[in-house]
Amino acid sequence: MIQSQFCGFWGTMSRRGMFLGRRSWALVAVGCAACLGGSAASAQGQSPAPSAQPQPKGAASDRKTLESWGFREPEPVDFDDHAGYVPLFDGTSLRGWDGDVSIWRVEGGAIVGESTKEKPVSNAYLVYRGAEPYDFDLKLEIKVEIGGGSGVQYRSKTGLPWRRAKEGSPPFNLDWMMTGPQADFWYPVSPICSSFSGQFYSENTPLGILAWRGQVVNSSAGSKPRLVANIGSRDALGGYVRTNDWNEYLIMARGGTFIHVINGQLMAVYIDDDPASSNNQTGFIGIEIEGAPSRVSVRNVWLRRLK
Repeated sequence: MIQSQFCGFWGTMSRRGMFLGRRSWALVAVGCAACLGGSAASAQGQSPAPSAQPQPKGAASDRKTLESWGFREPEPVDFDDHAGYVPLFDGTSLRGWDGDVSIWRVEGGAIVGESTKEKPVSNAYLVYRGAEPYDFDLKLEIKVEIGGGSGVQYRSKTGLPWRRAKEGSPPFNLDWMMTGPQADFWYPVSPICSSFSGQFYSENTPLGILAWRGQVVNSSAGSKPRLVANIGSRDALGGYVRTNDWNEYLIMARGGTFIHVINGQLMAVYIDDDPASSNNQTGFIGIEIEGAPSRVSVRNVWLRRLK
């Protein structure tokens, strides 16, 4: 009887022109086999064998099935793989870097910037003068302690007027002040400051924050930035950021697309379709320190230049 019902079902499917993919037919076949097995067991006075519990998604059995179909998940990027990269920091000196040596130094194999209550720093930058890349991958490790904030400048200019100069404050050395895209990184001195790490910020321009952490944002000439999609909860993504410890930062620039990744987690994507935008120019790489007291450390700085 089961066989007759199944043949009738198959015939109905055929007459209606309904076709299923191989995965769906596999499910149909499994279901039919279960029905046939259950009927046979009932006919012999036996209880049907309990079905096996399904494996969770991503289990080894699922991977083997996908691989048998020719599908393989990509291997994760090895942050310590530097093939095609060049080091920007030699671990012992500030060779190639330009900034105020009363703020910046080398200590314990890292670049260290320090702002104290006795000598507070509002904004200060250390500029790498050895390259002005356009398309690139930049890897580094960063740590912010005590308080304040930092960020990684890229495609940035120096020598431009400083928009936030306060009247009566000592003049800035504009050769050390950076204007342009920044991958933000802050100490969690407050909930709002802790939400900055990972975002795309345009330093010293009217643009400000363009892609907040957890966002994919697009803009074009003559239009305001628009939210395209959410990566995840801003607060939840903050859980990937290590406080008072080293963080792996990957910054990717491809044309008008910018990707920020911290400790293997995507934080923000910004797409700027305006070719005249300040974000779409070649420029320097640099490190920022902001606020007092604060201590910023950066090490293992590697650049893979594509254009």
